[in-house]
Amino acid sequence: MNEVKVTIIMATYNRANFILETLTAIQNQTFSDWECLIIDDGGTDNTAEVIAPILRQDKRFQFLKRSDKYEKGLPGCRNYGLDLAKGDHIIFFDDDDLPHPQNLALCVSELADNTIYFCRYIRNVFFGDFDYQFDYATDYTSFYIDQNDVEAMIKNELPFNSCAVMWKKECFEHHRFEEHLMYAEEWELYSRIISSGYKGISIDKCLFYGRKHPESNTGEFYNHNPIRRASYVDAVLLVLKNLKEKNLLSYRIIRYFIAISINFKEYALFEKILTILELSKLEQFKWRFFFAILPIRLSLYRMRKAIK
Repeated sequence: MNEVKVTIIMATYNRANFILETLTAIQNQTFSDWECLIIDDGGTDNTAEVIAPILRQDKRFQFLKRSDKYEKGLPGCRNYGLDLAKGDHIIFFDDDDLPHPQNLALCVSELADNTIYFCRYIRNVFFGDFDYQFDYATDYTSFYIDQNDVEAMIKNELPFNSCAVMWKKECFEHHRFEEHLMYAEEWELYSRIISSGYKGISIDKCLFYGRKHPESNTGEFYNHNPIRRASYVDAVLLVLKNLKEKNLLSYRIIRYFIAISINFKEYALFEKILTILELSKLEQFKWRFFFAILPIRLSLYRMRKAIK
């Protein structure tokens, strides 16, 4: 298993207060044949000073400034890392989270199967200080994921967190992050990869712990940051275009996107969805009627739920 090298790609921006704990957790991996590319996105704090000792001590870490060929932001940093990666497998870690010590080892073991191109696992979250009490059991259950699971992935019934998947490098030969996206960039990219026919496995074991704080991209999105919300709208439209081109759009997927578009009226998401779908006048009328009565249906649903 140690013959396979893993490239860890970590974008960072002003995380001097968290990043050292993350790098130490990477050093504590039971699998040792890895490189970690730390891509700085133009931070202004003392991250470089904080991590300097670990860079001198462990040459598997590299600290790099994002090249100007790539757009500022998480997607650009990750694409830069993909172009530099020497590993057979790729995994993206955030600069404020913590991987389980068995993360790399178990994923590499699963990817030894030549028919499997990615390994998904469970990600839990934590607040404040982390409790370093790990479960080292290896008797977990698993199931396969393929193109038939695209709908569940898109609807987040089968979540694909950016830091909860290891990929074979081949998955990125024709697929990269859309660099203008500032939110949902991994959701858009991963749906493209899976819809292209790559088969993977999901293991029922937590191998990553996400730190929750309001400065995260997700935290900003749920606090109605307009940049994150606009990016999500763009990601939705890209996902729709991809599925339409691959003839993978189902009634349930269309219904899902039209339903969520009610929360993005300021971006005219509903009208943009109809434009992409290129529906007949009759089909457009049906969806416009569905969209018009949706607030009433949601109100009735909330009332029934409150009564129960």
